[in-house]
Amino acid sequence: MSSRIINWFKFSSPATFYPLAGKLAPIFMAAAVVLIAIGLYMSFFVAPTDYKQGEGYRIIFVHVPTAWMSMFIYLVMAFWAAMGLVFNTRLSAMMAESLAPTGAMFTFLALWTGAFWGKPMWGAWWVWDARLKWERPWSPSSTD
Repeated sequence: MSSRIINWFKFSSPATFYPLAGKLAPIFMAAAVVLIAIGLYMSFFVAPTDYKQGEGYRIIFVHVPTAWMSMFIYLVMAFWAAMGLVFNTRLSAMMAESLAPTGAMFTFLALWTGAFWGKPMWGAWWVWDARLKWERPWSPSSTD
């Protein structure tokens, strides 16, 4: 193995990972706040009104990213769980465990914003259609 790859394995130890994470967390937090503010401003004030749904469609700018992020977080959790099983590192299990509440929060937000969008579009907060309750990426066959 190359020495570059071996150097990355040192971050699998909490003793070396925590100082790095502590230094990078404020930077990533600031970048996230700025990008979220820009995205919300553009979606609520810059995007034109939809000709069929009116102003109610703007909730989709929040709903779709939260649904995708929840699915992505569960995928990352599975990755870290697999890494923990393969390499038997304590940090992998800690990562998978710490991502679970965030994934659940994004799933809750996706369901809530979906219901919030559904009320003006369908006249009901919730429609008991199994195709609408799955969290899966959209595909042309999903509308059948």
